Amino acid sequence: MTPSTRPDPRAFKQFERAGWTEVAGRYHDQFSRLTLQAIEPLLDAAGVASGMRVLDVATGPGYACAAAARRGARPVGIDFSETMVAEARGRNPGLEFRTGDAEGLAFRDAEFEAVVCNFGMLHFAEPERAMAEAFRVLAPGGGYAFTVWDAPERAATFGLVLRAVESHGDLDVSLPPGPPFFRFSDLAESRRALEQAGFTAITQRTLPLAWRLESSDALLGIFLEGGVRTRALLRAQTPEAMASIREALRAGAREFERDGVLELPTPAVLSAGRKP
Repeated sequence: MTPSTRPDPRAFKQFERAGWTEVAGRYHDQFSRLTLQAIEPLLDAAGVASGMRVLDVATGPGYACAAAARRGARPVGIDFSETMVAEARGRNPGLEFRTGDAEGLAFRDAEFEAVVCNFGMLHFAEPERAMAEAFRVLAPGGGYAFTVWDAPERAATFGLVLRAVESHGDLDVSLPPGPPFFRFSDLAESRRALEQAGFTAITQRTLPLAWRLESSDALLGIFLEGGVRTRALLRAQTPEAMASIREALRAGAREFERDGVLELPTPAVLSAGRKP
């Protein structure tokens, strides 16, 4: 999750695809309570409405596709993990899901009236190409919207884990270098990238999401079993370091305890634009 100055797109894409293939079956139980909170604002920002042809990029278990269909839209979801596509099909019979690459979409120009991406941007080797492809497949006037996690100083879920690793573990582990995880948490950077892709009428907002978990141990367990970059970072630590990380996480999480559970502020940044 730490920034890299020399990313290797091919190696990073292989790393992400392999990771999501492995954890696909566990994603729903681990992350759905958090990521589902962003779906309706995401669809609103892209202007998804009845009858519209909608593309859900990095669909995961198909949450945005299902929500778009409930609005009467005609969605299709893509994901680069075949295992995740199978998960989406199993959870959403009757909806269309395909294996596909966000950075090289297998669709015609101007085929969709809206394109959405819920937390997928964090996992692309070349996010600018993904934005350019979204722009290409949108019809004129179509809306594009994506979400990312806010910076760790505001998103306690990530801040707690990263601070614990920084203090008691090793951040310099052997992982394929990729784009900075929190790059698009910066509103100015998100706006710049959208404008570079050709989007106009850009809007941005912070979504005040929150995650209720049983304990800090539950949080650590989720990151050890789900996700890709943070999971790989944690699994690269020594047993001694992991013991210290666990204790640091327990101590840091105490300020978020409410009535026996953790209430972790985990805001997301929602950015959207229109194709002229």
